[in-house]
Amino acid sequence: MNPELSPSLHELVREGARYLEERDVPSPRFDAQVLLSHALGISRSDLLQRSDEAAPEAASRHYRESLRRRGERVPLQHLTGVQEFWSLEFEVSPAALIPRPETELLVEEALRQGVGPSPRIADIGTGSGNIAVALARELPGARIVATDTSAAALELARRNAQRHGVAGRIQFLQGDLAAPLEESVEPESLDLLLSNPPYISAEELASLQPEVREYEPIEALMPQAGDGLELYPALLDAAAWFLRPGGAVILELPAGGADRIPSLMTGRESLELLTVRTDYSGILRVMVARRRLP
Repeated sequence: MNPELSPSLHELVREGARYLEERDVPSPRFDAQVLLSHALGISRSDLLQRSDEAAPEAASRHYRESLRRRGERVPLQHLTGVQEFWSLEFEVSPAALIPRPETELLVEEALRQGVGPSPRIADIGTGSGNIAVALARELPGARIVATDTSAAALELARRNAQRHGVAGRIQFLQGDLAAPLEESVEPESLDLLLSNPPYISAEELASLQPEVREYEPIEALMPQAGDGLELYPALLDAAAWFLRPGGAVILELPAGGADRIPSLMTGRESLELLTVRTDYSGILRVMVARRRLP
């Protein structure tokens, strides 16, 4: 990129977009606008309204460095440090997956379950805490246990819970999948159990965008053995154990994962499948099952 960028904000965006486009970065103009507004400490809408103004030299240097890193396919969210989820701003870092729009469907399905004013909820593999925090904001009486294997991810989730004023109602526990629930959750006591587990197969990993493949935590993307659905039996077993009768388990699925739901449900007579919901691309993405009533 030409180091002598125009001092006009409009010119900075134009040159930055060209630089990113040459490096095959998706949405180059949008990313250039976001990075420049972040460097200036203003909103993107303010940037568009002030396009004829000159940028301070310090902001221009910050912007150029951010463009260089974005050109190396560092995720945009890692450069700005935030991502919106459920209309809330979450801190993000390489410690956890960047929240995706389709994961909001888990929150929607949880809120449809009619769990009452004081539900008990488990969020398995909480990552940045986006699901747990969103539900805590929507359900002021909820008590939530959030687990993750990563200490760094749990610290990030705690900061996000504090950021949104719900830290006092979420208990964060480190450990594998639902195993930490044994410390504080009685059998048949949960109203909801949710999870967006690692589900990228070993075959799919190589086809992912560099932003995901090279910069997001591999342990949050792909199960250890590389089978996209290998963690789901343990999650369904945990649901059968910890959910109260009538409680719901809500799981995000990989593309094509819905085809294997019948085999996953085999032998788990205490659970009944309620629905499998499509995401915004028409992919069957979220399964909802219920602990059968007596």
